[in-house]
Amino acid sequence: VQLQASGGGLVQFGGSLRLSCAASGSIFSINAMGWYRQAPGKQRELVATSLSDGRKNYRDSVKGRFAISRDNDKNTVYLEMNSLKPEDTAVYYCNARVRSRRIAPEYDYWGQGTLVTVSS
Repeated sequence: VQLQASGGGLVQFGGSLRLSCAASGSIFSINAMGWYRQAPGKQRELVATSLSDGRKNYRDSVKGRFAISRDNDKNTVYLEMNSLKPEDTAVYYCNARVRSRRIAPEYDYWGQGTLVTVSS
């Protein structure tokens, strides 16, 4: 299973970006898909997750500004980021919890990361 993320870049304070992450390979089902980020010198942190039952979770600092969505037909997860702030600057990683066959355990897979830089 491979995850390909895209959509990062440089944006000014208050701007918007949309990240995309497509999963491919041996996929029977995907439970959770989500986004994490890691700023320089800091630990990786959860940004948002989208579960197969429709539930979505956000870290408090992005609530009301970021929106996660999924296209299950395309095995793709999106992160719409609005009102961006310099503290949102980080490498953003997508994650998917995948079951490769009907009878198989779930495993976590990670994308390669995409850099988001918000200038003040």
